[in-house]
Amino acid sequence: MNETKRLFFDDVTLLEFEARVLERRPVDGRPAVVLDQTAFYPESGGQPWDVGTIAGIPVVQVIDEDGTIIHVLERDVTADTVGGKVNGVRRFDHMQQHTGQHVLSQAFIEIMNGETHSFHLGGETSTLEIGLGEISDENLDRVERRANEVVFEDRAVKTYFVSAERIAEVPLRRPPKVEGLIRVVEVEGFDYSACGGTHVRRTGEIGLIKVIGAERIRGNLRFTFVCGGRALADYQVKARVCRGLVGKFNIPDREIPASVEKLGAELKDVKKRLKILEQTAAGFEARDLAAGAEGNIIARVFPDKSADGIRALALSLVRLGPFAAVFGTKSEAKSHLILARSESISVDLRSLVAVLTPLFQGKGGGGPSLVEIAGDKAADLEAIVARAASALREAVGS
Repeated sequence: MNETKRLFFDDVTLLEFEARVLERRPVDGRPAVVLDQTAFYPESGGQPWDVGTIAGIPVVQVIDEDGTIIHVLERDVTADTVGGKVNGVRRFDHMQQHTGQHVLSQAFIEIMNGETHSFHLGGETSTLEIGLGEISDENLDRVERRANEVVFEDRAVKTYFVSAERIAEVPLRRPPKVEGLIRVVEVEGFDYSACGGTHVRRTGEIGLIKVIGAERIRGNLRFTFVCGGRALADYQVKARVCRGLVGKFNIPDREIPASVEKLGAELKDVKKRLKILEQTAAGFEARDLAAGAEGNIIARVFPDKSADGIRALALSLVRLGPFAAVFGTKSEAKSHLILARSESISVDLRSLVAVLTPLFQGKGGGGPSLVEIAGDKAADLEAIVARAASALREAVGS
């Protein structure tokens, strides 16, 4: 195997370089090359690979295989000496997020004694799993403030190699996972980490560090965060949403949560009242359906009713006498089919579910006297209701 010289270790701002092709090989059906040196960072340590071009050919993946960096390309490169160009926008974004993670991880230790268990740098957000069972809003604010203090202080970010024999002299945040020469990334006077990733040169380049979410995982807390350009983009979106809500509610932005909570409570009350009204109206409508029925199986499509509405109507109908109902309606997302029967009709409606669900790629279930199926909203509901009524007649024997 050919050990690849990593130019990003010497100069993280180097985006264009020349190199010799040492090896060509296929990787998952795509051509790939090994160069004597490269500025392309391979996927490692939670950080994705760099993208760009080699000899003008797009690089689709960069892999580290025991010290050898393999560049997977869209198509073959034929030259023996090639020029490489790394996408600088993506590189700097990754530098901001990864260095921001180092600062945020150390802030969690300093403020909460919460150790980092894992880090993932994603396409839009990044995540940190921290060894904490819980954290208050006030303490999370303290962690964020401390991390951003370090950013605003514009501390130097240094990288250097230390031998295994001397690594104990460095106050690393976590023990190194590799042996031999160990690359240390130091945020001056604040954090020391064994890391092979790409990082900014000063903390001021990180930009704002902002935690935007938290969830429980494996007994720990996983925090979603953004730095720099991503933090700006996130703030712009949220500020736009906030301005829209301020305009709709005609209130100061800080009162939006209370207003939304109030609206939620009012909506819950309205839905409760509407359900009572639907049930009352269903009783009157069921009497009309029963009075005009030509048989004991009544099949209808109700385009203006909700699934709850046709269910209430079907139950009201079967309480009036020896009736069975086959009712359908459509919502914005799905078609709904309700089958119900009175206790005097001895057929298990669950036996019809397997017959009817394939008609509109649906899923359903229920009990012996009531089943509901939801399926494709584009389905021909009139035809499905007619087929369901026919199947029910066959089962009943009428």
